[in-house]
Amino acid sequence: MGQYQPTQLNRYSPDAIARYYRFRPWLVWGRLIKIIWFFAGFILGLKLDEWFNRVEENRHKRATQLRQMLTNLGPTYIKVGQALSTRPDLIRKDFLEELIKLQDQLPAFDSAIAYHLIETQLECAIAEVFSELSPTPVAAASLGQVYRGRLTTGEEVAVKVQRPNLRPTLTLDLYLMRWAAHWLSPWLPLNLGHDLTLIVDEFGTKLFEEIDYLNEARNAEKFANNFRNDLKVKVPAIYWRYTTNRVLTLEWINGFKLTDTKRIREAGLDPEEIIQIGVTSGLQQLLEHGFFHADPHPGNLFAMPDGRMAYIDFGMMDQLDEHTKETLVDSIVHLTNKEYFDLAEDFVKLGFLTPNIDIRPIIPALEKVLGDAIGKNVGDFNFKTITDEFSELMYDYPFRVPAKFALIIRSLITQEGIALSLNRNFRILEVGYPYIARRLLNGESPQLRRRLLNILFKNDKFQWERLENLITIARTDKSFDVLPTARLGFQYLLSDEGKFLRQQLVLALTEDDHLHTEEVHSLWNLVKEDLQPNRLFGEAIGLLTEMSRESVAAILPKTSFFSMFVNSEDNNKN
Repeated sequence: MGQYQPTQLNRYSPDAIARYYRFRPWLVWGRLIKIIWFFAGFILGLKLDEWFNRVEENRHKRATQLRQMLTNLGPTYIKVGQALSTRPDLIRKDFLEELIKLQDQLPAFDSAIAYHLIETQLECAIAEVFSELSPTPVAAASLGQVYRGRLTTGEEVAVKVQRPNLRPTLTLDLYLMRWAAHWLSPWLPLNLGHDLTLIVDEFGTKLFEEIDYLNEARNAEKFANNFRNDLKVKVPAIYWRYTTNRVLTLEWINGFKLTDTKRIREAGLDPEEIIQIGVTSGLQQLLEHGFFHADPHPGNLFAMPDGRMAYIDFGMMDQLDEHTKETLVDSIVHLTNKEYFDLAEDFVKLGFLTPNIDIRPIIPALEKVLGDAIGKNVGDFNFKTITDEFSELMYDYPFRVPAKFALIIRSLITQEGIALSLNRNFRILEVGYPYIARRLLNGESPQLRRRLLNILFKNDKFQWERLENLITIARTDKSFDVLPTARLGFQYLLSDEGKFLRQQLVLALTEDDHLHTEEVHSLWNLVKEDLQPNRLFGEAIGLLTEMSRESVAAILPKTSFFSMFVNSEDNNKN
């Protein structure tokens, strides 16, 4: 049975938790009966309202009952309520208004206990550290509560103090959730329940990381470093001298919750711009840094009076490897171009489909589901639509949700929910597609340039339509300037790294003259002064001489590409 006690466990260990509770059935059954009792009472109340036609009369009462039930069940269920509070498209308005209170309006524990914990953890009297400290918490969340204070050195700070007896509650709930996941999996369609226990384990791992405030402080500094050059994102500074694993002292943030549209507008801010910052920074976390905030509910995001968006609460974070980031970019581009075979291969790489599966029968289903979900333009797409459509696919095809993607999906859905609360007509890919296209075309890193090459070439043939789609999508973002991108593209073509692309472009021109369009000639006129036409002409001649005389003879009469360089050279001589 071992010497494990719930209060002594610093890292999530399902085996250690199981060993402890396996021999303490009275604790397990006591908790299980309480959970069943609460949910049964709530569901019975809803049914009675239907049977006696009192639904409208009792709407507020049931919403309050739901919030109180989740609060009484503790941190695990509060987290579920917080996630639901960001989905106005899933939860009816009266329930939503109550669940929003779970973000920072939970019952606080006694401040005397909190003050004692601060002094114990910091090993000194409060007056030695703080010249001011609020007598009551300014916010109470699922895992802790926050006090507003001022250090003796003058800095205004937030002091986060962990709830007492947190680990025993979390470990028991996670044990029950894992047990339920094990027994439910065989009853779920195909692989919908596959790795369900791994998803619970992922959730448990993140919960235990979240209650380690030293880990949260490290996460905050890493997150701040990732956005050090972004003037639109704010991350509070950490005061390490006054931080332990159960007390966190950080810079105080003045701002408005993202759902408080009235105060945001009164401050002269545009909610649409705040949405743009939130979604773009979320995509940067996933696709650039690979280190993302997995709990971006409105209580953790603030619009600041100067127009920046501030992130707080870095307890629940996750890391993506380079391969996953690149494959995610691929999948979104393949979705954009409606290339469902390539998209199915991306699903295999990401773990949504097993490697040995025959993906050919799945292609028509993907085309039907995603074609309907996306519609004729990006604006018709949202995650709610995709979730509904994919739930049907789970019954017929062996899709599964890898454990590592549970938090990604939760993060994306939460961000979309916040944006929907600011603008009910918001569509996340209206921001997402231009961002990805812009990053690919700018090619800031060798990995992205390789990714762009993989996208632009299929079966060793240059895909002009894909390039056109990327440019068209990128230009839907008003901040995107095609000229710097074109310059970068030409500079890349002239580099040693771009040798393969130069060869492939010239070969493509032997089959079809795509450079007779007015747009390309206009683009050339824009960039030729900046790109030293003499050098470009020399490079083009060098490239042509690499090929056989027959190939050159086939190209020159057929294209305007060569004459473009010649004209540039003649103009320079004149």
